[in-house]
Amino acid sequence: QVRLVESGGGLVQAGGSLRLSCAASGSIFSTYAMGWYRQGPGKQRELVATITRGGSTNYGFSVKGRFTISRDNAKNTVSLQMGNLKPEDTAVYYCNAALGPYNCWGQGTQVTVSS
Repeated sequence: QVRLVESGGGLVQAGGSLRLSCAASGSIFSTYAMGWYRQGPGKQRELVATITRGGSTNYGFSVKGRFTISRDNAKNTVSLQMGNLKPEDTAVYYCNAALGPYNCWGQGTQVTVSS
């Protein structure tokens, strides 16, 4: 099993930047695909970005070109650099670890973008 703890959320003005981090413990981090998902007010949880254990990335359409996901297997962390933030990016952001049928979620961190 793996335990995930997110950090780095907060309040930012539109056009600003934030960096989210997710620290993993409890298992072999490098074997997991990692991802960030978000759930805005009244919305379903949606994909933000994923990164495979080999480093291949995939992004949700609304964040392409603005967000960058990265991972550091030596430090057991995955990060999400968010730029040119928009009010519609306001959501709780969740870190995810996936290996086959196994999925693990962090507790989430709030990101609020003011206009």
